[in-house]
Parts: sequence; C-alpha cells; structure tokens
Amino acid sequence: MNRRAADAALAFNTLVWGATFTLVKSALRDVSPVLFLALRFSLAAGALGALWFVTGRRPKTEGRTIRGGILAGILLFGGFLLQTLGLQFTTPPKSAFLTGLASVMVPLLGALVYRVKPQALEVLGVLVATTGLGLMTLDGPVGSLGKGDLLTLLCAVAFAGHIVTLGHYSARTSFEMLALAQIATAAGLALGLFWWVEPLHIVWNPAVIYAILVTGLLATALAFTIQAWAQKFTSSTRTALIYTLEPVFAWLISYGALGEGLAGRAAAGAALILGGVVLVELKPFGSRLHP
Repeated sequence: MNRRAADAALAFNTLVWGATFTLVKSALRDVSPVLFLALRFSLAAGALGALWFVTGRRPKTEGRTIRGGILAGILLFGGFLLQTLGLQFTTPPKSAFLTGLASVMVPLLGALVYRVKPQALEVLGVLVATTGLGLMTLDGPVGSLGKGDLLTLLCAVAFAGHIVTLGHYSARTSFEMLALAQIATAAGLALGLFWWVEPLHIVWNPAVIYAILVTGLLATALAFTIQAWAQKFTSSTRTALIYTLEPVFAWLISYGALGEGLAGRAAAGAALILGGVVLVELKPFGSRLHP
C-alpha cells in the first residue's frame, strides 16, 4: 500500500510540474530568472516552516538529515537555475523532454555512486535516448546544440543527482526536515545570487504573481515534500520512471495553451527519448538499484 501510494503521489508531482513549464515560460517575460527562483524557493521554505510551526510538528533534526538536505538543495537549485535559464532560449516541450533525460541518468549515477556496473540494457537505453536528443535539438549543422538545449541538458544531470541523493537519505531520515532543508538551501543560494548575476527586472502583474504562488506552494513546497516522503517507499529508478510522465504532460499542456507542439522530426526524437527511458527503467524488479 505504501509503494502504491508513493507512486500515485509522484505521478501527481509530474502533473503539477508538467503544467508549470508553460506558466514559467510566460512569467519569465516579466521577471529575471534567478529573482524568480529566489521568490519561489523563499515562499516555499517560509510556507513549510510556518506549516510545521502552526501544526506543532517539529521535524526531527539530525546531522545526517541536514547534510542530505543541503546536498539535495544544491543539486535542486542547480537544476532549476539551469532549467529556468534554458527555458528563455527553448520551447516548453523541448525543455520538458530534455529535462526528462534525468530519468536515463538516474540508474547510471546510482551505479557510479554504489559501484554497480551498468547493465547492457542501460547502455542501450542511453544510446537510444541520445539519438532522440539529436533529432530533437540538432536543427543546424551536426554537432550543434542551441544555448537553451545545453543549459537544459545540464539541468537534467543536476536533477538526476537530486533523485539519487534523496533516494539515499530519505529512507534513513525525517522526510519533513529533509524537504525543508533542501528547499531552504535552494532559497539561500538564490537569494545570494539574484542581485549580482543578472540585471534585476520584475513587473508585478497577475501572471508573475500567479506563477510565484503556484510554483512556490504547489510545485516546490508540496511537491518536494511529497518526493522526500515517497522515496522512503520506492526506489530512485522507479521514481525516475514515474517522472517520465512529466514531459508528456508538459507537451500536451503547452500545445493546448500556446500551440507549441513538436515538428515530425522532433516528435520522433521525443519518442526515442521516452523509448530509451522506458528501456532503461523496465527491468525485472530484482535487478533494480535501491539506494
């Protein structure tokens, strides 16, 4: 029952995150990216802190939890920073599919961390997904990638590291404190950077306010608390598999809201990326890595 509930909760996260690609894309016209992240993560950290205070639930504080939360928060902030910057130069569907490559990287990073040799099926899945990546992003000469595509690809590496880190620490620590520590770390990094890494710009209009509220409360505070809890009961690789639903939701929502779909060649590449992800993840349960 716990595993089924965890899987359902993670699937809910993918729906929320898939919807935010278009929302963030629209908001970034009127707010600078790192400032947006600072507002988003600060709101999320404040909301979680207030929730624990009002309900009287004091998250258990341990050195292991704090260390895990800080590491997860650094990877989380790095992933969102790269994704938000990349989203300025690429479309929401492209950003979603490239971010989805994190699911391919999770078992490979897990193998590296835990010294388990990758299976041949995992290597094949990476090759298939890489071929799809080329079809989606190589619009110009062979070997060229757009600026937004490269930034988003690096964000996938950070998000893969985040999933593996949570998989390692969640089973051994308080999920409430793990969630709060990682979000507070991401907020601190964003607040320390936004004022000097970019020209500050914000227009307080309904679209920006709505984006901050939705991403801060639903897509950050709620979603990452859910993930910290859910990874107590399911493996990192299964989490990554469920998260492959995110680009599907993002593509459908973006197409419905903005008419931004994928051309035939890019759609074939997207199908190969998902095929590679599924090929890697759909292994017999006995062979799954479980940090």
